[in-house]
Amino acid sequence: MILELQAIEDKYRQLTAALSDASIAANPQKIRELSKERAELEPVYRKFEEWKRVRKDRDESRVLLVDPSTDPDLKRMAESEVESLEAREKVLAGELRTMLIPKDPNDEKNVILEIRAGAGGDEASLFAQDLFRMYSRFAEKKGWKFEIVDTSLSPIGGLKEAIGEIRGKGAFSILKYESGVHRVQRVPKTEASGRIHTSTATVAVLPEAEEIDLKLDPKDLKIEAFGSSGPGGQNVNRNYTAIRITHKPSGLVVSCQDEKSQHRNKEKALRVLRSRLMDIAQREQQAKIADHRRSQVGTGERSEKIRTYNFPQSRITDHRLNENFHNIEGVLEGELDEMLDHLVRQAQAQALGETGRGAGQAKDVGR
Repeated sequence: MILELQAIEDKYRQLTAALSDASIAANPQKIRELSKERAELEPVYRKFEEWKRVRKDRDESRVLLVDPSTDPDLKRMAESEVESLEAREKVLAGELRTMLIPKDPNDEKNVILEIRAGAGGDEASLFAQDLFRMYSRFAEKKGWKFEIVDTSLSPIGGLKEAIGEIRGKGAFSILKYESGVHRVQRVPKTEASGRIHTSTATVAVLPEAEEIDLKLDPKDLKIEAFGSSGPGGQNVNRNYTAIRITHKPSGLVVSCQDEKSQHRNKEKALRVLRSRLMDIAQREQQAKIADHRRSQVGTGERSEKIRTYNFPQSRITDHRLNENFHNIEGVLEGELDEMLDHLVRQAQAQALGETGRGAGQAKDVGR
């Protein structure tokens, strides 16, 4: 770990020197590239510099403790200082180990959110609607932009299917843990006898694929325009602004009718299609990786039951964490931070274990 940190330190200083080079100053594109690279290294570099300062101060205080000429009062102060610096060094070492976890290249991407009603009939569609609103409220609290791409309503006003786009810094890094099957246990509004029903909805969180990530051949696309429809399927727009795109090689079909502009609907539909195709390619690649390198949190497989919302007991159980949370009403209003923080910490701990930076290597930093 020390060698890795020293390599980052050397690279950061090389980039800093390069940015001061007169020959590079005349190349704006090169300056942007080097500045971006240095900015990515800077948090680790600063943390490593702080760790080295703390370690140096600790060693100096230890010298006072073993020096027989040290005044007793000064020795007591040094003892307290060593204890404080050792605690700080331990915290910094843990933070550095976490910062060295390989980053998911998709973490900074925007999100394509797809929610579909599962088992449970009308109640499943109402639950899907609750989840879609929950993520829109969470995005709002984060200061992200949430846009509806397409929705398909059930006869009672729930959502059979909904697609949204969430645009914000690091959106995928936080929301990627939400992919999977969500289950609800509650008394439906349509249930006269008061019996508790169990229903499900599936959530797919895809990193938004841009054109540079995945290029689509126009010959592979069938693009159709049609009139937007409302509840029950009735036509509410005679101007044919809605767009349906079929990707011929895969058979994937994406529709978008949320915008009044045909061009905007086409742009959104293409973003969703690219994201789905990239997700398929990435999951095929993941399937080739050995099982011990695929954690439950990170796979995003749709078949996983990840969470249960139990209304009678006012309890939410996240099955990956094996933990219970409360305040269902608040969570459905977008208060997801506590659960997501726990999931992020779990994923970091698992990543540290997989990369060999476990407790044993923590000693390497403290030596």
